Amino acid sequence: MRDMNKNKSTAFFSEEENARIRFAVENAEANTSGEIVTMVVDRSNSYREAEVLGAVLTAAFCAFLVEIAMQIGSYWFSFSGWSAGTGLDAERVLYGVSLWTYIPLVIILFFPLKYIFRKYERLKLSFVGKKRIDEAVRERAVRAFFEKGLYRTKGESGILIFLSLLEHKVWILADRGINSKIPHDEWNDLARELSLGMREKRACAALCSVISSCGEELARHFPRQPDDTNELADHVLHH
Repeated sequence: MRDMNKNKSTAFFSEEENARIRFAVENAEANTSGEIVTMVVDRSNSYREAEVLGAVLTAAFCAFLVEIAMQIGSYWFSFSGWSAGTGLDAERVLYGVSLWTYIPLVIILFFPLKYIFRKYERLKLSFVGKKRIDEAVRERAVRAFFEKGLYRTKGESGILIFLSLLEHKVWILADRGINSKIPHDEWNDLARELSLGMREKRACAALCSVISSCGEELARHFPRQPDDTNELADHVLHH
């Protein structure tokens, strides 16, 4: 079965937006020897533990509701439920819940719910802590930094602007040469600006603005040299 979440990153920007982003990178690098790379991925992690946890807890809750409904139904239609002195109350209903039917029902519901959590990935995030998400995005950005060769730039002046769609998170990662001259807080502010733009459905405009700001910072500390060459791709990269 085809993964419905596959290749969201490649379709995130339109052809026109991809051209605008590439143009923004070219302009930003025009006055600096630094390199700016943008990358978009569907997700930073599969969060399989959240998939299982979400399915288990949801199955348990749904099974409990089914059991309660069955108990209410049985009392409603039974003669004893209408007899004097045998009114329906919460204690009576809860007492009627049987583990012999509840546990098998949880198991039965678990598998379709697990499929739902896998298909609709944003549901997983409700069962993942903020710290876990931040770590996942950071680790994926660091891996991309090395996979795409940003650490090999001349003067250690490469910047990765990393967008993770599932989490709506942005991570800006700079090489050692840049970090020795530009405070890391500068990149955090730009990352927040881009993350806000993603949430407000203006990701392209926000990304182009952040690319321009990165270019201005790099130009101040890493001015373009006569022998400078374009070492890395200007177009948006994907997983």
